[in-house]
Amino acid sequence: MYLAQQRQLQQRIRAALGSLYQIEVESVVLEQPPDLAFGEYATPIAFELARKLRKAPRKIAEEIVAALGAVPGFAGFEVAGAGYINARLDRGHAVLSYAGASEVERPEQPVHALVEHTSINPNKAAHVGHLRNAILGDTFVRLLRAAGQKVDVQNYIDNTGVQVADVVVGLLHLEALNLAGVEELMADLAEDGERIDYYCWDLYARVSQWYTEDPAHAAARKKLRLNTLHAIEAGGNETAQIANLLSTAILRRHLETMLRLGIEYDLLPRESEILHLHFWDSAFEQLKAKGVLYFETEGKNKGCWVMRRASSASEPAPAQEPRSELAAREGPDEDAKVIVRSNGTVTYVGKDIAYHLWKFGVLGRDFAYRRFFRYPNHECWISAEKGELDHPHFGGAQAIYNVIDSRQSDPQANVMEALRGLGYTEQAAHYTHFSYEMVALTPRCALELGYEVAEEDRARPYIEVSGRKGFGVKADDLIDKLLAATRTEVDSRHPELSAEDREQTAQAIAVGALRYFMLRYTRNSVIAFDFKDALSFEGETGPYLQYAVVRTRSIFRKAGTTPEDALAALAEIDAAPYLTGPGTEGIWEVWLRAAKTTLLLDQCIATAEPAYLAKHAFQLAQDFSNFYRLHHILSEEDPARKKLLLATAAVTQRELIRSLAWLGISAPEVM
Repeated sequence: MYLAQQRQLQQRIRAALGSLYQIEVESVVLEQPPDLAFGEYATPIAFELARKLRKAPRKIAEEIVAALGAVPGFAGFEVAGAGYINARLDRGHAVLSYAGASEVERPEQPVHALVEHTSINPNKAAHVGHLRNAILGDTFVRLLRAAGQKVDVQNYIDNTGVQVADVVVGLLHLEALNLAGVEELMADLAEDGERIDYYCWDLYARVSQWYTEDPAHAAARKKLRLNTLHAIEAGGNETAQIANLLSTAILRRHLETMLRLGIEYDLLPRESEILHLHFWDSAFEQLKAKGVLYFETEGKNKGCWVMRRASSASEPAPAQEPRSELAAREGPDEDAKVIVRSNGTVTYVGKDIAYHLWKFGVLGRDFAYRRFFRYPNHECWISAEKGELDHPHFGGAQAIYNVIDSRQSDPQANVMEALRGLGYTEQAAHYTHFSYEMVALTPRCALELGYEVAEEDRARPYIEVSGRKGFGVKADDLIDKLLAATRTEVDSRHPELSAEDREQTAQAIAVGALRYFMLRYTRNSVIAFDFKDALSFEGETGPYLQYAVVRTRSIFRKAGTTPEDALAALAEIDAAPYLTGPGTEGIWEVWLRAAKTTLLLDQCIATAEPAYLAKHAFQLAQDFSNFYRLHHILSEEDPARKKLLLATAAVTQRELIRSLAWLGISAPEVM
């Protein structure tokens, strides 16, 4: 309702401006005054119009206030300072409206959005950095769906890339295995209860060191790596079979890992199908025909098909010409982005351009599909060369969000530039690189995990992880460690619960701690992960928010009522006298904060920043804690006031549970 009243006020101000000055403004900025004593909204619109109207801002503000008249839900308006307009809500009316308003306004025509996230190379176990990607992506999916959008969740699988090739090199040349030997290895690991993704974690680190440990063999080993990569890309050989067997098994493990955090996918598009179904061939013809690509005949990129980078592109090069006339005059563009190498192989960006043309439904080709992984409520499909006839429709999205770390900003920008060059400007405008920074470890966390930390590194704020060096936290190990800690705590606090209930509670707390820790930081912040900080029941943590919900549940058990009944009972009283003046501190703050939940949903989607909702939930929990300390709900003697206090606890619980659900966090019954 806060958002609805904000929009209503903006509409009335625009109408007043049209009536008074015959002008239209695109938007009216509304802020919240620094002190609620000045009202719930403020606008600097008079300052923005002063030069155009050639009037003092305060005079303009007075005229606007006079023209506004009475606005439903508002107690009044006043001019402050040199020309701010403050708006005061009718608090009694507001709490009644907020008490009954829990649904998000749904769009009449939902946007078909496609969110790609996780996208782990299927060559080893998932690590803590992958968890940030997956949690960010999954949370954004939840936000979009909460806003009524149609969302497909995709997890791109680079099963023919160099990282998979590295592990295959390790199996073939360090372990001296063939296809039958790899199959036997995987069977033995399964029988011993060991995991293929963990085995490959160590093998990947070993082979990375093997490439460079002997300078005399470095060139030969580099060539071996390249030959292995080409064999995997080509398919139809034993090396490719090993890569497929390995990457598929590791992919399944990744899905099982992410499911522990409530993260699910709809489709797993694989690079092998992009290659073998000739997606690139179709994209290549479009790119050449539109002059987005040109063939370089000079300089370091001689023999390559290239495109100008997004930062330097102004117009496409003429179609089918070796180089543009501009390039001919100035010489080769040494900064051009190589899309097809001189040996004929396609770069990552080239394949990504083809993939995104498919995402938007403008490639002219499609995958085949088959079922791959069963979730409790739906199937996850995987791309295939030959698949099932009856399958859902994928692709053809109206908006795309790619959750990919900030180091991939240049490739992402070049894909967008290619879309614009092809004439797909509308699609490029709805292509969002949902970037984020890395996850590192605090020195304390690294020591807890058993890693050796040099003395000089112990004073650093964080230590970077490295998959090639085998230094980092496997995602499942992290989840297991968090779960062990919460299990111990729950067992000691609630021995009266059944083993099943204690386990479910421990899981909810562990998952909540991890997800909130990853979401509380804005995307452009480096995260230094630490077990103690994540699991704390105090401060800005998931358990703190969950505990706030548990506290409200205790209130209603003791009061012998329900949150729903408490909210309904507000209609029986006049709440206004209890929302202003002495002795009301904190009550209105809780209601106002709770009412902003849908506003935060809009803000998070508009800015692609889930951290704003995480902060909102924490602030609501803080406001409730302050309120609870000042107002003794259960012992309140005034019946009307007690109803308002119970309703305040109820609206807090409702909005906290809803906010936590959008963050992918459940609220346990006990803590």
